[in-house]
Amino acid sequence: MATTQISAHISVETKARLERFVRRSGQTRGRVIEDALLQHLLALEELPSNVIIPARIVLSRESAEKVREMIARPPEPTEDMKRLFDDR
Repeated sequence: MATTQISAHISVETKARLERFVRRSGQTRGRVIEDALLQHLLALEELPSNVIIPARIVLSRESAEKVREMIARPPEPTEDMKRLFDDR
């Protein structure tokens, strides 16, 4: 199979995880990256988009502020939530 080279910017944390995995598994970086990319592309092609969980969620400023507010001042639980977490 013919090969080609690609380049990508990734986070320092992701690179460190890749390096640890490569050392433990004995696989090459290229093999791990190609397998991961093929698996990801296959999932995107074969699965409905509503079952794909994104690795990152990007929020607008407004949405991020709402999340911060809910964390700082959580709303009271609904009756359904109380029943769900009731240990009785």
